[in-house]
Amino acid sequence: MSTDVVVCGAGVGGLATAHALSALGLRVLVIEKQPSVRAVAKGEVFQPSALAALRTWGVEQRLLELGALGLHRIVVRDQCSEPMLSLDYRGLPGPDQDLLAHDYPTILTAMTDCLDFNVELRRGVLADELLRDETGRVVGVRVKEHGQVSDIHARLVVAADGVSSRLRRAASIEVRRLDYPHRLLCLELPASGEQPPDFSAYVTDRGMRLCYPLPGDRIRLYLQVAPDELRGLDEPALAAWCHTALHQVPALRQLIDRAVASLRHKQVLPVSRHIASRLTVPGLVLVGEAAHSVHPMAAQGMRTSVGDAVHLAAELARSGDLSLTEVDDTLLRYTERRTPELIHIGRMSHNATRMTTGTMWLGRWFGRRAARRTSANPQLLRAVTSNMSGIGARPLTTFDRLHQFGLVPHLGARGRTAQSNHQAHFSEQRKPNEI
Repeated sequence: MSTDVVVCGAGVGGLATAHALSALGLRVLVIEKQPSVRAVAKGEVFQPSALAALRTWGVEQRLLELGALGLHRIVVRDQCSEPMLSLDYRGLPGPDQDLLAHDYPTILTAMTDCLDFNVELRRGVLADELLRDETGRVVGVRVKEHGQVSDIHARLVVAADGVSSRLRRAASIEVRRLDYPHRLLCLELPASGEQPPDFSAYVTDRGMRLCYPLPGDRIRLYLQVAPDELRGLDEPALAAWCHTALHQVPALRQLIDRAVASLRHKQVLPVSRHIASRLTVPGLVLVGEAAHSVHPMAAQGMRTSVGDAVHLAAELARSGDLSLTEVDDTLLRYTERRTPELIHIGRMSHNATRMTTGTMWLGRWFGRRAARRTSANPQLLRAVTSNMSGIGARPLTTFDRLHQFGLVPHLGARGRTAQSNHQAHFSEQRKPNEI
């Protein structure tokens, strides 16, 4: 069979790409190896810059109908719950001043519900090999479905098949994956009527504790652990570990009983970061986690995947032509423009992670110092808020970094209050959304 575009992978990146490209009038086939959506604790928070695209596709409204929560702030707190750095999105320009949170399976369901008529989604289909023409250009994929092998030809193949992308390897695109020296124990706490008001990361001498609400009065809780810290623990020992990990943060002590009760459904997630050495080869483009990944602390994964789709569609729309030559020229332009943005997002996410996850004394000291000095400097605070939200992004300079660590004064902050700076920033003409 043949189609305009075949998207391999029905996660957020793949479904966003299907939405964005079908809006151009293209016929899109989405194939997904999993026969059904799995309950995985990932990708539960959209940054404000992704919401405009979700609104255009009808996904935002569908998520709200399914109970999605709006959160105003990302807060980094010390062990005693005092805010060290608070990013308040209510000062952002335009209508999008919230994080939007829901379960990952529900997000995928909402994105699937809103697909256009010219998108076909087929589950239980594995993209096994790339098809190439005599020049080596990718012209489709060979798939396996119910034990049968068939070929799907397309003018563009989108690899959205995750961190361990089979198609990325088949295209000989290299990636250097950098693992963090810890893992995350992930728990979903059942309803109790009490929820945290925001997305809060608590910095402790044993690592980060991350907490935010989910629909239905539930709570998502991440506890940082060393790679082998939980190995060999039986149920009582694991419960004792969880009790100690939460007891050291007074604000989280009320969650201890619910957390211990949730341990039977725990997930322990390795965490890493990467950006592919290139995003495209002729006929194929990587999107979502096939192209990049970041630590969950920064909540940037889904907004970056949606951004891939939006930017790719914008480049194809500019070309106005889906000849093979024009598609490949478009992919080159996409790579040139998107790669610096992904590098910026990756660096920002890594810096936010280092600020909150250090367990050595010096790392914790630098992280807390950077958080407090950023919060005290209105110029830096608004830059970091914009960067995290994806609206009006402005990479921090070396001078900004030196000021965060107290090595140089920040002259731009003299004589200006936090409130006046915050208002002044958002009254300026801002850059287009950089999702």
